[in-house]
Amino acid sequence: MLKITRWDGNPILAPRETFWEKRQVRNPAACYADGKVYMVYSARTVYNTIYLGLAVSEDGLHFARASDEPFMLPSEEGFDAGTLEDARMVKIGDTFYITYAARAIGKEDYVNGAKAKGATSDGVTWTRNFRRGGLAATKDFKTVERLGPITREDRYDCNIVLFPEKVNGRYVMLHRPTEYDVEPTDLVPETPACIWMAFSDDLIHWEEDQIIVRPQFDWETMKIGPSTPPIKTAEGWLTLYHGAGYNDAGERVYRVGLMLLDLNDPTRVLARCPNYIMEPETPYELEGTVPRVVFPNGNVVIGDTVYIYYGGADTVCAVATVPLQDMLDHVMQYKG
Repeated sequence: MLKITRWDGNPILAPRETFWEKRQVRNPAACYADGKVYMVYSARTVYNTIYLGLAVSEDGLHFARASDEPFMLPSEEGFDAGTLEDARMVKIGDTFYITYAARAIGKEDYVNGAKAKGATSDGVTWTRNFRRGGLAATKDFKTVERLGPITREDRYDCNIVLFPEKVNGRYVMLHRPTEYDVEPTDLVPETPACIWMAFSDDLIHWEEDQIIVRPQFDWETMKIGPSTPPIKTAEGWLTLYHGAGYNDAGERVYRVGLMLLDLNDPTRVLARCPNYIMEPETPYELEGTVPRVVFPNGNVVIGDTVYIYYGGADTVCAVATVPLQDMLDHVMQYKG
């Protein structure tokens, strides 16, 4: 059994009385650089707008917000004019790349008949409040360049995760698209969402898109999706993912799974744990805006320890730790 230790000071960030953080502070991306952990998290008011905030830590546990203002706001128009959320982050060279799920129209605005500004087609991401993957870059967390959408406009897509380095000279992306005419939360068990992988030469144009993992176990019957950037080890890319299923009472539960991908051909799954490694246990994971959720968006390795940064019940940010070797030993039990 893999032992993951939740920090007893959790949650590390919680909602507060600002115009953009009153309801949710959740699902944090994370990168470790220059002896600090940089965390980009989703924040939501009582309204539909979702922003990205920035917090920084010297020890990976105690975080201070970088500003009372959002780190990134929705654009005035375009594919991310409605919301920004569920960021992931990697550092490649001297640049931090931030992927995020965007909406052209906020949910309440869409329901009330508002139209997306700057729409370039009748694709569902412009007309149906569907999420689409975006990419931004920064070198100093002071100025941010938006590089545009990186997923298709004709399907719902989210959980955009980049590998922290090129593989065979190409960038690699995990994501969770669906071509169904409903959002993933509405899918029936017969049509669950899967984890896909695509490749790129420039981070903008992606090709060779393919399913690499499908729901397989009882705890992930509703859907699965990428969670955090893969960690490179001698044995392969150690990769967290999330799965949604049901508990004995028929309630939806988000849990966390672990798999190992081939170093040179990451479309190959070398090992995958049949049982989840984390599930909601604490009050801040069981109770909140969306109950019964643990949702990792970031992980960093400091020394020989993995720090897993995750959202609890879609309301707060939390952290848990586990020795890197323990994670690797655990997943290697299931190598085919």
